[in-house]
Amino acid sequence: MIRIQMKFASLLLLALAGGNSLAQEAMPKEAASDPVLHAMLAEMERSKTQLKLEGVAAPYYIDYRITDSDHYWYEAAYGASQGEVRARARFLRVVVRIGDYKQDSFYQGGQGMIELVGSDDDELAIRRKLWLATDQAYKSAAEALTAKNAALKQLTIENPTDDFAHAEPMRLIRPLVKLDPGVSSWVPLLRDISAFYKKDPQIETLRSSLSFEATNRYFVNSEGTILRTGASSYSLVAAASTQAPDGMRLERSAEAVQGEFKNLPRPADFQKHAEAVVGTLEQLRAAPVVEEEYRGPVLFEADAATHIFASLIGENVLGRKPALGQPIRVQGAFASSYLSKVLPDFLSVTDDPTIPSWQGEPLLGQYDVDDEGVRPAKVTLVEKGKLLAYDLGRVPIRDFPTSNGHGRAQYPMNPPGPSLGNLILQSSEPVAGEALKAKLIELCKQRDLAFCYVVKAAGPKNSPRLLYKVFTSDGHEQLVRGATFGDLDTRTMRNDIVAAGDKATVDNLPAAIPHSIVSPALLFDELEVKRESQNKDKLPEYPPPQLTQ
Repeated sequence: MIRIQMKFASLLLLALAGGNSLAQEAMPKEAASDPVLHAMLAEMERSKTQLKLEGVAAPYYIDYRITDSDHYWYEAAYGASQGEVRARARFLRVVVRIGDYKQDSFYQGGQGMIELVGSDDDELAIRRKLWLATDQAYKSAAEALTAKNAALKQLTIENPTDDFAHAEPMRLIRPLVKLDPGVSSWVPLLRDISAFYKKDPQIETLRSSLSFEATNRYFVNSEGTILRTGASSYSLVAAASTQAPDGMRLERSAEAVQGEFKNLPRPADFQKHAEAVVGTLEQLRAAPVVEEEYRGPVLFEADAATHIFASLIGENVLGRKPALGQPIRVQGAFASSYLSKVLPDFLSVTDDPTIPSWQGEPLLGQYDVDDEGVRPAKVTLVEKGKLLAYDLGRVPIRDFPTSNGHGRAQYPMNPPGPSLGNLILQSSEPVAGEALKAKLIELCKQRDLAFCYVVKAAGPKNSPRLLYKVFTSDGHEQLVRGATFGDLDTRTMRNDIVAAGDKATVDNLPAAIPHSIVSPALLFDELEVKRESQNKDKLPEYPPPQLTQ
């Protein structure tokens, strides 16, 4: 094995000079001065012509992806700075596939090699990293293909699908993106927001932070695709927690996320919003605990509806191929739901990464090309309640042999997979806000219920952060706390939504893969609301320090 490795390395080093001319021919003239692309193309040409070990098949596909990220982070707590970091890093991911599109080596250890790459545009240094990573990826692919073939001999594969989809070569060179020079201008305001605890001494934790990132992505593959694209994300968060007199922990957070610095809210507006959100903690402490048990109509206002729509529908329309040998079409709750009803007839869902805004609101999930070199398409996922398609990358699933441009990587180190772009829920029978609340109350009256519930904000695991009793007698509202939903799942989404609002909320989510969720308010005919079973922590044993010295 050592002799083979030395022979392979010697062949690559001897061909180093020839790579430059090949790269120059393949390089688009708009990017001829980019040392990163030049290095990637030079090594791609060498790998395509010379990557071959004795006794091992030559690769049928190779790709190089370099992710260059400039990240600025700041956090304040209790009116004081907690930390500030500005960091830049480049990650390289090399994938080598042996076999063919029908069956290849992308399995277990053959899913690519990860390296850090220097950020100072030293072309020779980048090429050397590419060379070594390609060497390792090729050898790992050979071992993975052997292991995969052995595993397949032990399995009976029903409805086999190809391992990789064909895609037309694409060339797209976009200008490099940079962080806005004014990123640090938010620091004084975030520090001031984190001092809001002085107005409410019973607040136990209060942090405000920003996470601003500009990312440039370089991608070339052996099919002829050459890409350089960039995107930015600007995220502000203010989060606080307190305890009710009975020890129940209560949390609220205010966020603002945009793809461009100029689209962030005015500082005064964000401060006002953050202080209003944090201010609800005082109201929550005084609020009564939710009734022990309730089953009946529940209205999710648009802000809260985006959460349940994202987790119960968005997570299940991703066309993730099942593990080797599993007979299902895709992973997730919609594994057997293709061409079946997953929502009421009046609701439809699309995912459209091609649009930059929705009704004037900027969308974070817009992109020109995915992380596998495929242009994104608008996909009608659910039409009149019926599931028609999935978001797909270049890994086919049954009945879907090609990508629709939704293959994106969670982190630079991860392989691309099906992901959300701009997920949009629409109703063919929208109901205006006041009429929707009136419909909620009418449903409650029909069941002789003294009250029903409205969810105005939701949190992790679809738990209600702001939940109000709405009394059927006169429609007045009362804030309550300590609730959870007993049966909020995909079945409930399919069977129990009876109306949707006429105005949608945009929720931009930076997450690992930036995306946007657009949803109107949703009215459920029947949902279980019950007390959350949680251990209540003891309150602090003695009072906080004096706010004046």
